[in-house]
Amino acid sequence: MPQAVAPLVLLAAGGTGGHLFPAESLAVVLKKRGVTVDLATDVRAAHFEFPARQVHLIPSATVRGRDLLALARTALMLTRGTLKAWSTIGRIKPQVVVGFGGYPTVPPLIAASWRGVPTVLHEQNGVMGRANRLLAARVTAIATGFRVLDKVDDRVRAKLTFTGNPVRPLVIEASKVPYHALNADGTFRLLVFGGSQGARVMSDVVPEAIGKLDAHLRARLHVVQQARPEDVDAVAARYEKLGVAHTCASFFSDLPVRMAAAHLVISRSGASTVAELSAVGRPGILVPLPHALDQDQLANAGVLQDAGGAVRIVQADFTAERLAQEIAALAAEPARLAAMAQAAKAAGTVDAAERLADLVMKIAGI
Repeated sequence: MPQAVAPLVLLAAGGTGGHLFPAESLAVVLKKRGVTVDLATDVRAAHFEFPARQVHLIPSATVRGRDLLALARTALMLTRGTLKAWSTIGRIKPQVVVGFGGYPTVPPLIAASWRGVPTVLHEQNGVMGRANRLLAARVTAIATGFRVLDKVDDRVRAKLTFTGNPVRPLVIEASKVPYHALNADGTFRLLVFGGSQGARVMSDVVPEAIGKLDAHLRARLHVVQQARPEDVDAVAARYEKLGVAHTCASFFSDLPVRMAAAHLVISRSGASTVAELSAVGRPGILVPLPHALDQDQLANAGVLQDAGGAVRIVQADFTAERLAQEIAALAAEPARLAAMAQAAKAAGTVDAAERLADLVMKIAGI
């Protein structure tokens, strides 16, 4: 008898970690279930080692500003991408196409809907982004990373299924590490990062804030900080001058492990960051990216703050004085830190990739 051909799922994700990491987590689960996975993405992901049978590079562009010439170029690029996606989908014949947001998701999902291929859209943030709003009416189903999703109408809301945000296997392992309560006189472990590429505001504000803490608390600190390559030496030198134990680098491949070791995390509030922070179950001070059009990071941080797992500080208020006050207050209340860790953990969804795989296979009929 001829051997059965494994069903094929095409994942569509932009070339940033925020989109590729959850897509990667889903791919791992689907492959364990005997499903073949292909990836459609843009050129930014060409270097990313993705667990797919084949990677298809699809032209795409992001809408930036309202300049007519720029809009025309974007429209032309998206049209080219849609035509290529149409051809690719017709050739590989996936059972379902799953999009993870951003404009690189638009051509594959539009082409799939034109071909009558079922589609699933995963919205990672607490507010639906522009690209996903453009696609929402076309897709078969929408999976959400948060239980509450803003900026959707009733017709779209009927398509929603809460799955949570898939996290990497390294995060799942880190989630098994219990939170070790802060000892009143013990080492206070602080983890600082600003997304996959770091953030200048963290390099500017956090060392200055730590310099404002009293000497006894500074002596207890161990700071692990991810900073931009151009900022690493200056940040390390500042901590050296303050006499603060520190580890500074431009990238940590084991960031979830370091998250699990922390008593407090200071970071941006992208969907992947919030998902990992809540899956591991660590208290956070979250500083949303201020200029995003959809204010998705503001919404994400608000969800974790409302759950009791984080303090949200908008960037305009993220001063050295304010941060020093927050760190000192939390250091003085170890029980509050432990309660925040528990609340963050309760808001997490470690099995999100499994839940999303269930929905994808249901929509695909496999």
